Amino acid sequence: MENSSEPSPGSRVRPLDAIERRVLGVLIEKAKTTPDQYPLSLTALVTGSNQKSNRDPLMTVDEDSVGRALESLRECGVVSEIFGSGRVPRYRHHAYEWFAAGKEEVSILAELLLRGEQSEGDLRGRASRMDPIADLTTLRTHLDALAARGLVVWLSPPGRGRILTHGMLPPEKLEKVKAKVGVALEAAAVGQGTGEEKSSTSVPHSRAPLAPDALADLVQRVELLELELAELKQQVRSSAEA
Repeated sequence: MENSSEPSPGSRVRPLDAIERRVLGVLIEKAKTTPDQYPLSLTALVTGSNQKSNRDPLMTVDEDSVGRALESLRECGVVSEIFGSGRVPRYRHHAYEWFAAGKEEVSILAELLLRGEQSEGDLRGRASRMDPIADLTTLRTHLDALAARGLVVWLSPPGRGRILTHGMLPPEKLEKVKAKVGVALEAAAVGQGTGEEKSSTSVPHSRAPLAPDALADLVQRVELLELELAELKQQVRSSAEA
């Protein structure tokens, strides 16, 4: 029989620091994409936080920093520690209750936590690997509901390529993100006005890109292998310490 430290009643959303955002995003993502590995051990959380795919910015965090993030997330009720039959404690999220959101909305928030500000089109594709979002109209319905509660923040005016982020940024960080996006949008507008094209937005034509489904399957396979390797290392470490 498994025991857990349940989230405290009356918990509510609050700003999260960079490692807290990453850890919560990883917990949500892995629960959906690799359910056989969930709940996650501390080792698996470190591996997922340092993962090279679907992360921005890339991080190099250790067990101590992830452990501190887990403790603060437990205090605000969005994470709990599970003690099962094994010796290694595991962690699960309570994002549905904490955000009072459905599965598609939680997937959207997880992608924003993992990658930060992005366009609607990019967000729909990335969130759909966890829960299908049929089109931009469907996405915008979810985004409008989340924005009304302050869980997402629009960073650019309505229109094609509209940019947004999540609402868990500390105020000073949010202002920096708004300023950065504003500068980028202004530079893009100037470039369009002079007929210039940004090299960063050009698409190479030397090879055909992978189909979205094939790429998502490849990423998921790599993530599963990373988690299995992390669990194997933890088991070897536990045996050596026994």
